[in-house]
Formats: sequence, structure tokens, C-alpha cells
Amino acid sequence: MLREIHIQNYAVIENLTVEFHAGLNVLSGETGSGKSILVDALSLALGGRASPDVIRSGRDRATVTAVFQADRKPPWKVWLEEFGVAGGDEPEIILRREVQAGGRSRLLVNDQPITLAAVKNLAACLVEVHGQSEHVELLSADVQLDLLDQFAAVGELLESVATLYTRRRELERELESLSQNEQDRLRTIDLLRFQARELEAAQVERGEDGRLEDEKRVLANLEKIRAAASQAFGNLYDDEGAASARLAVVARALEELRRYDPSAEPYIEPLAESRARLEDLALFLRDYVGKLQANPQRLEEIEDRLALLDRLKRKYGGTLEEVLACRERLARELANLEHADERRGEVARELEKAAADYRQAAEALSAKRRETAKKLEKLVREEVAQLGMEKARFEVHFTPSPPKGANSSAPSISGTSRGIDDVEFLISPNPGEDLRPLEKIASGGELSRMMLALKTIVGTGRGSGGRSGAARAFVFDEVDSGIGGRVAESVGLRLKRLARDTQVLCVTHLAQIACFADHHYFVEKSERGGRTVTTINELPSAKDRAAELARMLSGKQITEAALQHAAAMLKQASGTPA
Repeated sequence: MLREIHIQNYAVIENLTVEFHAGLNVLSGETGSGKSILVDALSLALGGRASPDVIRSGRDRATVTAVFQADRKPPWKVWLEEFGVAGGDEPEIILRREVQAGGRSRLLVNDQPITLAAVKNLAACLVEVHGQSEHVELLSADVQLDLLDQFAAVGELLESVATLYTRRRELERELESLSQNEQDRLRTIDLLRFQARELEAAQVERGEDGRLEDEKRVLANLEKIRAAASQAFGNLYDDEGAASARLAVVARALEELRRYDPSAEPYIEPLAESRARLEDLALFLRDYVGKLQANPQRLEEIEDRLALLDRLKRKYGGTLEEVLACRERLARELANLEHADERRGEVARELEKAAADYRQAAEALSAKRRETAKKLEKLVREEVAQLGMEKARFEVHFTPSPPKGANSSAPSISGTSRGIDDVEFLISPNPGEDLRPLEKIASGGELSRMMLALKTIVGTGRGSGGRSGAARAFVFDEVDSGIGGRVAESVGLRLKRLARDTQVLCVTHLAQIACFADHHYFVEKSERGGRTVTTINELPSAKDRAAELARMLSGKQITEAALQHAAAMLKQASGTPA
């Protein structure tokens, strides 16, 4: 469960720490007091979108820290081990998000930096947040299919179907390429043959351009090179006072010195080695100068060859390595086209098997979905009946997914990477009405209740192979949108029953929901030092809770009748079995 959240410099919150408890935690307060800001801040810590706009004016960063606690085996142990984060056996895990004024942000888990994708994966096992726009997303067919798949726990089967679909599409595209009309095929073969012959005739060698550039540099600067080498040879060996002659004088002087003083002995051998190396250098320079000959014809050949290599690089790749790789690729493509009939038969057979494998997996997925859909329909009808829609009917409608991307030479194959089903949730909220899509019949209040029913059913994993709800908390931001009266009381009762098995946080404007809280928090916005500040405090007593319920019922002017009504609501809610 979410044990604590600490927020600094986030919107109108300056420095706030709130401790939460097991059961139903309700937040209420005046409109605009900042109730939903708490939910937004929690979403940020769980990997939500970060923007410097959330930073409190005059501050350079905002920080949100969320502490989660497990009563039993920590659900995050495997995740921590996978990402190398310490604390896998600890009963607590700490998520922190920092947003800087420059736009940068970072996520930390147990004070270790973690990627956004990794934290989102972790958040899925910690808490499920339902914001004010959640019910609108429920109208999407993709979201409806996601909910059904979550309820059916078909993750591995979905992954298998997606892999098989990708393989099928690859073979379809290859077969389509091989099945192009004969004129196009022959034209392509002619082009590839021309290019292959051009590259074969060039006889390109790896690294050839570098070697030729070195040789060209020598031939193009022959006189400068000869002058430098001759000068070096002369100063070293041939000229009057050359280095070799002077070193010979030094050697004789040292030999004479050694006769009288042995301390010169260590320098005799190094000097001899130096003279030998200089003689080797002199011999190299003499031979080098002798070999230097102008060769205009060879220089022209090199320039022509380099021009050819540059043209090939511009045409087939930026480097000779890419040109060589292109030559190999052209050979493969040409072979495939020249043997298109054989390859087309092979691909057609592979495609037939791939399509059959995909169909088998997709049909298994579809069967699992349809089986689970019956359970979902029954549970949703039970849930919405408790939420004031006793006569509502609900069905999951299946239609085949239309063919996508099938090639012209193969039969049309239906299905997508998500299988062969399109799913639509149908509802009839009142007796005598036909079942229709949610978007065509449901009001805002009905959508809110449908969302609550579906999310709590799916989230607590009451389908086959579902997850245990005890590992996650639920956060509902204004689930009371569009409802009131008896229906609101039904929603409050449902939230209380849900909180029997897992922690629930709920932002509400309605006393009919707030009265069921196990822990009630009052959100208040005030002015401090010329700045707006939001504070959140748990109401400590039944008297304080009754006063807040009375405010929710009657507004600022709290009457005695409103207080009595609020006290009665609390008493009745506390006696309602969970």
C-alpha cells in the first residue's frame, strides 16, 4: 500500500507530507483546493509526464517521494533484482521524482537512478491510478480489448500471437516482392546485372584507396622529397663536417680518455651503437634517393584509378567497405530474382505454415477471450447493480478483425498482431433498450460507474489467472463525476467493499461517498506570506468528520440540520458491513 507521500514545491504545495493507511482513504475539500494535485503528484512519482510548469513559482525544482509498504512478500522483489536495485527483501520501497526548472527530470528507486520505462513497469504492481479522464478512454475499442486481456491474463499468448503475426507479414511482403510482374522482374535483373558487372570489373580491394593516395602523394611531390632526402644524407654522411665524421672524432677522443680515466667506459658502447644506427640511416637515404624517379604515367594511372573508386563510392556507398558489401548484396538479390520461381515456391510454403501457426495461436487467444468474456459480463452486471444500475445489461461483442496488408497473390488473411478479434462493450442501462456501444448510450454518470466496475474487477484479478488485489493500491480521482444521491451512496459502498481487500484512495466532492471512509483527509488552500499554500490533514475525530460532511452537504453555511444529517450518515456507514 501507499504509506506516505512527500511533496515539495509542486504547484501550490510548498512542503507537504501525508501518511495513508489501509482501507478506504478519502480526500475532500473546496473546489480548487488542490485535491487532484495530490493524485497528479503521485502519478509523477510513478513515471508520469514531467513538465517544469509544475514547479512552484520562485523555486528551481519540484520533488515527489512516494513510500510503499508491503504487509506480506514484497511484490517488487523480482523487479529490484532484475534492475540491480538494493532492498529486495525490505518491506518498503521508495520512489522519488525530481523535476528541474530547465526541463530535466530524474527518477530514483531506493535512491538509485532508474529509467522511465523501468519505473512504469514497477508502478503497475504498486498502484492503479484512475484520473478524471479515465472514463472517456473507456470508449476506445483498444482500451476495451486491453481490459478484457488483462482480466483473461493472456500476456504470454498475446506475445506469441504478435511474434507469429510479424513472421507472417515478413513472408507476405517477400512473396509480394517475388510475385511482381515479369516485365518488372526482367528490368530489375538487367539493372542488377549491369551493376554487378561494373563492380566485378573494377576488382575493388579493401583499403586500396588509402594505399593509392600514399603512392600518389610521393609521385606528386617527387622533387621536394628528393631534396629533403639528399639534404639529410649529405648532413649525415657525405658533406664536409657531416655528423658521421664528427662522431668518429668523438669516438677516438673517448678511447683516448678511457686510457687515463675508466669513468668514460660506460659511454663507449652506446656511442658505437648510435654510430651504427646513423650509418644504417645513411645507407637507407642513399638507396632511397637513388630509387626516386619521375613516373608521370604511373601518376596518371593512380589518379584515374582513384577517380574510378570515388565514382563507385558515390554510387554504391561512402567507403570501399560499403562498395564491397553492396557487391555481395547485389549478387544475392540477383540470385533470388534469377531463381524467383524456386524461391517463390519456398516462401509460399513457409507462408502457408506461418499463417496456420498464427491462426492456431490466434484462435486459442480468441477462445480464451470469449470464455473469459462470459465471466466478465456476469461480474460487471453484479457490480453495476450495486452501483444503482440494477436493470443494466452488459455484453462483450466480438467481430473478426479485418484483413490487413495481405498481398495480391495470396488469399486474404484476417487478423492483426493482437489476434483475430475486435471487441466492443455494449450496454443497455434501462429495461426495454437495445444493447448499444458505450459511446452511444452511456451518460457521464453511467460511464463513471462502468469504469469503477470494470477497473475494480480487472484490477483485483477475479478472472482466470488474475493477480491478487492485495499487492496494489487503487486511486480514484473524482469517480463521483456525473452522479449523486442514491447512486453516490452505492459508489461509496462499493469503494468500501473494495477497500476490504486492498488500499483505496478516493478524491470526492460527495458526502454520500466520503461517509464510508476509514480515514478522511481535508484538503485546504490558504494564504501564507503572500503565497497560496495547500495543506492536507487527516480529520482526527468523528466530530471533525461530521463537520466536513455537513460542509459537503450544505456549503459554507453549516446548519444544525446538516450536522445532524452528517452524523447520521457516519453512523449508518459505520454499521454497513464491508
